[in-house]
Amino acid sequence: MHRAKLRPVAFSTIPLLTLSVAVMLVSCRSARIAPNATSVIPSEVEGSLPDTTFTLTLEGEDCRFADHADYGIYVPSTAEKIRGIMVFQHGCSQEEFGLSRHHDVQYQAFARKWDLAIIETTIFGLCDVWARPAEGSYKALMLALTKAGVRTGHSELANAPLLVWGHSGGGFWVLSMLHEHPERIIAAIAYSAAWDPQWDYPEAAYEVPILFRHAGPGEGADNIPATARHSFAHLRAHDAPAAIAYTRGQGHNHSYMRTITVPFWEAALQQRLAPDGSLKPIDRGQSYLVDTVSFNIYRAADFRGESRGLCLLPDYGSAYAFREFALKGAVRDATPPPAPFDVAIETDGEGNSFLVWRADADLESGIGHFNIYDGDGRLIGRIPEEGLYQDFDRNGDQARPMIPPEMKFRLSGNDRGPFCVQTVNRDGRASEKAVLITPARKS
Repeated sequence: MHRAKLRPVAFSTIPLLTLSVAVMLVSCRSARIAPNATSVIPSEVEGSLPDTTFTLTLEGEDCRFADHADYGIYVPSTAEKIRGIMVFQHGCSQEEFGLSRHHDVQYQAFARKWDLAIIETTIFGLCDVWARPAEGSYKALMLALTKAGVRTGHSELANAPLLVWGHSGGGFWVLSMLHEHPERIIAAIAYSAAWDPQWDYPEAAYEVPILFRHAGPGEGADNIPATARHSFAHLRAHDAPAAIAYTRGQGHNHSYMRTITVPFWEAALQQRLAPDGSLKPIDRGQSYLVDTVSFNIYRAADFRGESRGLCLLPDYGSAYAFREFALKGAVRDATPPPAPFDVAIETDGEGNSFLVWRADADLESGIGHFNIYDGDGRLIGRIPEEGLYQDFDRNGDQARPMIPPEMKFRLSGNDRGPFCVQTVNRDGRASEKAVLITPARKS
């Protein structure tokens, strides 16, 4: 779990009275009332202004390449300046699943860490038209970003570099973007990309880290395995930082792409994004090679032999994660998530008391659920009561549910504090417990 830049997540509640509290990371059993505890009120916490999440629709003259296009946009309030934009492009006919990633708590946490915006598209039109940026989808994307910049006060959205992700026809769109606008791209994910475009790319394209994935039986249509193999071979022949994974046990519409997307993008951001917003080549001194036959990892600078058939990753962390993804089809998170914070008790004026808190999602594995403990260390609740706080669709990677439950638990009259809240990520790793310490009660 990356902890370098922990930032708060805005949450909304009905009007309630918030009691003054102090939050500590300790054992619930060993917690004691702090005689000089400092009050922490969520509305006064630095950076607690609500993040901006909204949708835009383009149609008519603004969207001549399709009937209409919807864009889901997320801009973190903690970013003084947006440094880059995560762009998600669905596959052919997948617009029916709608927009969700601008509400995805895992991607939002990643965006806050790196001062990124999120934009997801749903384009209602012919796939073989919108999948070609020159036919209008690139111009529309830039218009949506310009409009979003006006709405949020972040005019830099119109020119910020892009992290591009696309599935199937959207993967073809990613390759088209690499062909037509490589100077805008930080890194790219081509998930089961279609139609095997065997282009000669401009020189700037050979600086862009790109990851290809194709799957087992059922992907023969639209030349999907050939797209990955031919594109990878061409890019690596020009010494581009490209990688290819064949996930045998999965399918065209079934994958765990986000488990490799985040570590891959993180490595690219660390090396490519300069403080002034310009893009640098990856640091070949930090790069690693992965052999997808033996699955050995080699430091690129020390490798002797022909390396063009091997995958080239930005650093050891991304190479290690990629190897696990290529071998197992997913990357497991072996570290705990960050602990909740701003734990408080709220009352609604009718005698009901609620434990509320905030939490950042684990960058690698999101939020599975929250555990609630009483002062004796007993588990008294779980949010949600069953299932996951927020999961992702294994087809197009959409957030499920789109809007997760409130971070809020109703206390009963028999519950006694000090209360603790614990985050558990989707891979079952638990955070430290954040404990609420209330002022001493008069008998």
